[in-house]
Amino acid sequence: MANLMNLYREMIIEYGESPHNFGEIKDPTISTELHNPTCGDVLNLQLKVANDQIVEIKFDGSGCIISQASASMMTDLVKGKSLKEAKNLKEVFSKMITDPDFKDTDVLEDAEILQGVRQFPPRIKCATLAWNALEKSIMKMEDDNG
Repeated sequence: MANLMNLYREMIIEYGESPHNFGEIKDPTISTELHNPTCGDVLNLQLKVANDQIVEIKFDGSGCIISQASASMMTDLVKGKSLKEAKNLKEVFSKMITDPDFKDTDVLEDAEILQGVRQFPPRIKCATLAWNALEKSIMKMEDDNG
């Protein structure tokens, strides 16, 4: 079990130190910035959407290794997905991070390793920051489209 936890820790560090999809999109469909007042993380999420599909997604900002790793994993996971699929993945992630009895996490791929964060309640906001930005972005687009 200790070897598995070390592997998860190494994956989180790798994603956090070399985040995927870090940067800015030229002419994004939507941009959402969220701030975690607990630890000072700031994340700006940008999406380019065509025909209700996320064709490009990037983030920038600064934060702890958990927030950067979570944003990196989330952007890898939802790129190419429909907005509805992305919204469902956000719901699965939220259940996983808050409910220890929730087990249907396979769809989260590498983001599944963040379930251990729920043992550290102050870090839950770090892990959910990018996912909350994704949800807020989708909700704004849904509101704009009536």
